[in-house]
Amino acid sequence: MVQRQRKTTPAKPRLTADDWADAALTAIGEGGLAAVAVEPLAVRLGTTKGSFYWHFANRDALIEAALDRWAQLHTEGMISHVEAEPDVRRRIRLLFAEAITAAASGSLEVTLLATAEHPKVAAALRKVTERRLAYVSELFAGLGFPEAEARRRGLLAYSVYLGHTQLGHAVPSVVPAGEELGAYLDEGLDLLMMR
Repeated sequence: MVQRQRKTTPAKPRLTADDWADAALTAIGEGGLAAVAVEPLAVRLGTTKGSFYWHFANRDALIEAALDRWAQLHTEGMISHVEAEPDVRRRIRLLFAEAITAAASGSLEVTLLATAEHPKVAAALRKVTERRLAYVSELFAGLGFPEAEARRRGLLAYSVYLGHTQLGHAVPSVVPAGEELGAYLDEGLDLLMMR
């Protein structure tokens, strides 16, 4: 008697809470907080709602995890990347070049700023903004500016980043791109780093 071998399909890897949080971040970037819905996210991830409930008690828990993930990837991850550069001036340039390029490639930052009245988003924005300002201020202090001056220049630099990001999404034709972006950043950052 000949036994027939059954075709087996490889098991799908189990989704993690980070997979769900990443999908929620993508949805937020595409359609705001209203786009974070369990069933559409499950379809996007190729799984069932059961996977969601394995990781999260409810939608609010997913939103909170997504916002924590945003802080980790887009703030702490960026800081870690930039810290590999030993020269402080080049670190500042790299930080702003990378941040502006990342913000231009997606609308997540702009969408989160537009939903700042939501309590969870407001808390995440406050935490991320404070961390980013502290880091940028540290960089300016590393150039020899006194603490108060480093903080003022850090706030000014971060304000320029936010304004550039908003303009880039609202009226992209007015902000420099490509090779012009590098010269634009150099000129602005040179002014901020001037003693």
